[in-house]
Amino acid sequence: MIFIKHYSRIYFPYDRCPKYKGNNSLLIFLVFLYTMLLFDDNELFDEGKIRYVNYELPDTNLELREQFFSRKESDRYYQLLKENTPWKQHNRKMYDKVLPDPRLIAYYGGDNGLEWTGELLDIKTKVEVACGLHFNRVLLNYYRDGNDSVAWHSDTLPADGRHHPIASVTFGETRLFKVRHKTRKDILPLDIPLTHGSFLLMGESMQDHYEHHVPKTSRKIGARINLTFRISDTVKAVY
Repeated sequence: MIFIKHYSRIYFPYDRCPKYKGNNSLLIFLVFLYTMLLFDDNELFDEGKIRYVNYELPDTNLELREQFFSRKESDRYYQLLKENTPWKQHNRKMYDKVLPDPRLIAYYGGDNGLEWTGELLDIKTKVEVACGLHFNRVLLNYYRDGNDSVAWHSDTLPADGRHHPIASVTFGETRLFKVRHKTRKDILPLDIPLTHGSFLLMGESMQDHYEHHVPKTSRKIGARINLTFRISDTVKAVY
């Protein structure tokens, strides 16, 4: 039997266990029993507890903090950003066609970005205190539904010629963040669900060795807003 800690729930793969099919009472009991064994009371019921994961990737650092922002903070920031951000849709040339990017964006900071808002500065400050870094740019992506996505990529190299850590914050619907090494096939790819109020810190060499993407999903889901805080001296927007 396999149990997976996912979205703060336990999923029981009963379809892989033929002898349990149709026995709902036994299934419910087993799920309850293993839930009690795998989690303590605080982990089960304390919504304010930050859950920390260090993925210990070769060649870089990748750290996740779930519930970094409280439910109240996350709901508030989601509404403020959704309603007050001047979202734009960029076009991208693919082969012989020009297609709209499957998401909306906004860019703040630097000489060519929008002026920082109070809520963005508040979010930035909390992230900076947690990781001991100072960010001067932020890119916002608005995934309106499951059809919006971003393809495999590594983030743009800043003007100073080296990558810096990037802090990624999510508000809204949970979306899958996939990570894979650029050259090493022996390193298993990661599928990371980025949840409402989560904070993911990508190390400075992450973009050199890994690429990531947010795939489309056929599930009927709501919108997600993602903020990536960056360090850059370039006057060009960093995507």
